[in-house]
Amino acid sequence: MTDALEILRHDFRTWLAAEAPKDWRATCTTHDGFLATQRGWFAKLAAGGYAVPHWSAEWPGGGRSLAEQKVIYEELARADTPRLLLSFMSTYHAASTLFEWGSAEQQARYIPRILEGEIWCQGFSEPGAGSDLAGVRTRAERVTRDGRDVYVVNGQKLWSTMGQFADQCLLLVRTSTEGAKQAGLTYLLLDLKAKGVTARPIHQIHGDEEFAELFLDEVEVPVADRLGEEGQGWAVAQSTLASERGLTLLELSARMRGALWRIADLIRAGGREEDAGIVRDFGRLATKIDATCALADQFLANRIAGEERVGDASLVKLSYSRTLREFTSLGLRIGGLQAQYHEPIVFGGGMETGNWMADFMNSYAWTIAGGSDEVQRNIIAERLLGMPREPKSWTLETAQ
Repeated sequence: MTDALEILRHDFRTWLAAEAPKDWRATCTTHDGFLATQRGWFAKLAAGGYAVPHWSAEWPGGGRSLAEQKVIYEELARADTPRLLLSFMSTYHAASTLFEWGSAEQQARYIPRILEGEIWCQGFSEPGAGSDLAGVRTRAERVTRDGRDVYVVNGQKLWSTMGQFADQCLLLVRTSTEGAKQAGLTYLLLDLKAKGVTARPIHQIHGDEEFAELFLDEVEVPVADRLGEEGQGWAVAQSTLASERGLTLLELSARMRGALWRIADLIRAGGREEDAGIVRDFGRLATKIDATCALADQFLANRIAGEERVGDASLVKLSYSRTLREFTSLGLRIGGLQAQYHEPIVFGGGMETGNWMADFMNSYAWTIAGGSDEVQRNIIAERLLGMPREPKSWTLETAQ
């Protein structure tokens, strides 16, 4: 750590002590409270110059080095501030894609609105096209209507994070069925207030509604709101998907470490400090959390030094998802019957809220989201360990 980074850490920690929301979980048991908390916290961070440290220096608070961004995320986790779930797609996925692929006119139109709090979501996954992004079937036909050059879009999108609250959508559509599947994709910027758009929240097993499905019926999107050329959607989408990971995993790991006190309190409350089995399991969990944080820290150090390898992020993702499962499982077990009672969901509260049954069920999503554990293991095996690629299919004949 350099003196400049330590000064940044001190200054930001002091700012957080004065500005970070207090008792925010109590206000996030309703959607209205969640929206108000998220919007208010993002506005404060933007005004303080801490909302978009990964943007270029021409924007307020931008131009931070990766090392400086790491300090900011570490302090946000340490202070137990609300994760910026509502604006995450906007400041990372949307902004990064616009910076790389947007025209000067598109950047001038959309980027300032993101900093002002406009919410974006992602319209990639579909029924039957989740992990196989090239299988997108939502169709867009280019036509001229009333002298306007537009795409008419019909289809359905699934698992759109915060889609029911969003203003704009990063939309991947099919404009051609000729040639390779990837070659027929096009990338559009969709106004979710356009005629023919219906957003319906998806009620999850633990009570949250983090995702929405989008229904698109004869929706008109101006050709001017296309990113890249027609047929370049696959390349643009890869830029979107690569826009974040390292800092997010660092923050999530640090938040899990910071929440260990919740399990320690359960042990004390139950008078189980002398229970050798419980103490052993707690010690193992704490060690695994420390190891996950160390992996995340090393990953960022490698990236800062320009030494990141393909597969390094998969190591952190796999370690985090498995350790989170153990964290929530231990809390649920120690909490006993009381931990299994239904309690109000803390919308946007993360996976370490102390609402143990909800946290436990939510933890399973992280073994799938952002690439399943099986996918991460394949990447590690093939790209880091140099093992043979997994066969495309397995049959009894193959085995014989």
